[in-house]
Amino acid sequence: MLPSLTESLGWVGYQLDEVGGGAVGRVTSIFVDAETGDPVWLVAKTGRFGKSVAVPFGDCAPGVEEVWTPHERDEIRGAPGIDPGRPLTRDQELTICDHYRIHAETGRALELADRPEDAVTSQAANDAG
Repeated sequence: MLPSLTESLGWVGYQLDEVGGGAVGRVTSIFVDAETGDPVWLVAKTGRFGKSVAVPFGDCAPGVEEVWTPHERDEIRGAPGIDPGRPLTRDQELTICDHYRIHAETGRALELADRPEDAVTSQAANDAG
């Protein structure tokens, strides 16, 4: 069972670590589905001067003041950058899904299949209606 939105919002400020234990970045926000309000992306800033990236929420697990992900540091740092202050569109999310090899018939990519191409599909939890 996935953590609740309330629980996951408590992760903001936590370090994001890859499964091997290496630090990847810091959790800055949680993006939720624009229709359901369910958490879909963990947003992290990579490195001190790095970019913000989305990491599949369902792949993350909390630890003590840290969040673990099975994705390797280079994979996360190579993810498409996002602006954490702006919502994501369907096309942006599908690009992120492609980066993490989330294919059209599974997971978030499947959830987005029937939505309009330019639709806002996720946004920061604090921006959700």
